[in-house]
Amino acid sequence: MDNKDGNQPTLTVDLNANIGLIKSIFKDDESLITRYFENQTSATIKCCAFYIDSMVDNKLFNEDVIKPLLEYNFTRKGDAEFIDIVAKQITLSNSVDKTNDLNKLIQAIVYGDTVLLVSECSEALILNTKSWPTRAITEPEDEKALRGPREGFTESIMNNLSMLRRRLRTQELKMQFKTFGSRSQTKGCICYIDGVADKDVLAELERRLNKFSLDAALDVNYIGEFISDEPYSPIETIGSTERPDVVAAKLLEGRIALFLDGTPVVLTLPHLFIENFQSNDDYYLNYLFVSMSRLLRLLGFFISTSTPAIYVALVTFHQEMLPTSLLQSIAMSRQGVPLPTVLEAIIMLIVFEILRETGLRMPSAIGQALSIVGALVIGQAAVEAKLVSAAMIIVVAITGITGLMIPRIKGSIIIIRFILLVLSSIIGLYGYIFGMMGLLIYLLNIRSFGIQIMGMSSTGGLQDRKDLYVRAPWWFMINRPKFMASDKKRSNSDGDPE
Repeated sequence: MDNKDGNQPTLTVDLNANIGLIKSIFKDDESLITRYFENQTSATIKCCAFYIDSMVDNKLFNEDVIKPLLEYNFTRKGDAEFIDIVAKQITLSNSVDKTNDLNKLIQAIVYGDTVLLVSECSEALILNTKSWPTRAITEPEDEKALRGPREGFTESIMNNLSMLRRRLRTQELKMQFKTFGSRSQTKGCICYIDGVADKDVLAELERRLNKFSLDAALDVNYIGEFISDEPYSPIETIGSTERPDVVAAKLLEGRIALFLDGTPVVLTLPHLFIENFQSNDDYYLNYLFVSMSRLLRLLGFFISTSTPAIYVALVTFHQEMLPTSLLQSIAMSRQGVPLPTVLEAIIMLIVFEILRETGLRMPSAIGQALSIVGALVIGQAAVEAKLVSAAMIIVVAITGITGLMIPRIKGSIIIIRFILLVLSSIIGLYGYIFGMMGLLIYLLNIRSFGIQIMGMSSTGGLQDRKDLYVRAPWWFMINRPKFMASDKKRSNSDGDPE
């Protein structure tokens, strides 16, 4: 929007010149609507409105902008007061902004607002007339709830912020807007609870956001990869969710949320590794039941990453550790199988991931049928053709099913699984043990905005562990995580139910 001399053109008191300036900026863009009109009591009062077709509520525009200007009975005053009369006495729009900043006017037009130019005024009015189709509020497909709210975020940032505000009706909830993408000009919002969120984490987030520039930001992952502590790590250091109740709960623990217009996914930070095993249902159901469920998810992570590696290590290097009857059964199932055990495991795991990915990408009805039929047909045919053993089919099935229990880290599980499998195929159980030790050391050294992602596992007292491997009753969880929140007190309970 700058001219060749590097000086930004500005509005003048010449209405025709201003109209020509805006039209030149939107040259060859046929979606721009230009509406000329005059006041019926004074022909000298001329106006022109600019807006983008299909992004404006036509009824709102006609009744709150056009009609009042056409019917108003002007008593002409000085030119300097004319624009203020329009803003304060005539237009019925709920949001009116007066400016001569051309960049601001252009951004308002492309974001669905109406820009109103009036004769003999060097400033313009930005009127809120936004209206575009949005997806209905539904439950997120990847975060189904057995109990609790069924609402999920949509692609409209203002709708998402209103859902969050409805859950946290406090003046301490702060929202700071930013713009991302030099061309997309995507609106984003940083949300936190003042007095609860750590100011150092907030300052670090703002520093990282100001450190990079993008051509466009179409999803929060565009930003997440820039601000992550470990961008090359398979372990995520920034959380994400599509549920407003989850975001509200995380803000109450001292975290910060990052919204972006055009996507239903919201980033939350800092992020702890244990969050991958927590579910929103954990806080809506009985604590005894959900504690068992969380332990099962932790066990599922261990089984999904370790089963192929342990099986290959035992069958290849440590047959003496297996019961004789089991070893005989495995040996009989492997008779005639041409592939070594490790190659057999790698091929079958890859085939399982292909079937899973295909089921996800296909239409839901076809995808489910394809996954089930494909697994049954391919597995049975492979065993009968002596390409793989029946025992390997069982190992791969257990590995895949337990991995589905924790979908938030399915990518990390696949990478860890193959690393442990390769190590076990080289030096047996020693390779598996070394791999697990390396994984644990790696996790203990990863940080998310200065916070160890294994924080509550390695440090902290009993109060910090009451929502870790199990969920304690609400009356026991008195304090927020001490390394994350400024305000430590969650409730005034003394630890006993009333």
